[in-house]
Amino acid sequence: MSTATGTIDPKEAEHFGRMAADWWDPKGSSAMLHKLNPVRLAYIRDRIDQHWGLDECDLRPLKARKAADVGCGAGLLAEPLARLGAEVTGVDAAPENIAAARAHALGQGLAIDYRVGSVEALEPGVYDLVTSLEVVEHVSDPRGFIDGLARALRPGGLLILSTPNRTARSRLMLILVGEGTGRIPRGTHDWEKFLSPEELIALLEDAGLALEDCHGLAWGPARGFHLSDDKSLDYLVTAKKLP
Repeated sequence: MSTATGTIDPKEAEHFGRMAADWWDPKGSSAMLHKLNPVRLAYIRDRIDQHWGLDECDLRPLKARKAADVGCGAGLLAEPLARLGAEVTGVDAAPENIAAARAHALGQGLAIDYRVGSVEALEPGVYDLVTSLEVVEHVSDPRGFIDGLARALRPGGLLILSTPNRTARSRLMLILVGEGTGRIPRGTHDWEKFLSPEELIALLEDAGLALEDCHGLAWGPARGFHLSDDKSLDYLVTAKKLP
């Protein structure tokens, strides 16, 4: 079993903590996340609608449901989840990020339970939805991390992840080009820690989850980031906790 900080990589936490001050600046060090967020939110909305048979026109489809965002940064996803009606818990390993998240949520009039830590900070078996986007590639123990995410879900609950694929394309686009040109802060990625869809899906299944969807998150000069069948750069997965 993991300890209280068993899946946290301290160097990763320190790296992202340095980005806290301008996390909400769409032109700052988290600019790439701001570009990704609309596509990720659209995917999440579609998956929750499909999973629970929700009205796609409902402005608060997550009302009366509990959601957790693990590796929440300064709240770029946690806040939209709260606006969709969820009772949200946000967890991040960097205290600086949690401080920035709390301050921003207060300014937006949003009540979000922010906690310093990792997946171990979540109560077991209580969350209807758990999200963790672009996080699993930064933890010290991916298997323990996925097990923890699954443990936090209630039976029938939904887990949504995104992560880069370990391919030549991801090395070129994210590290050589992205970090090399300063579009992504240098040192953000370790290509060797990227997981292929097959590897991640195996971890999900080992944790007692059933795959519901796997979609590529691609980029092109005309469309920017968009959902695609091409998983060579990045991808999203949705899995359900079995009874």
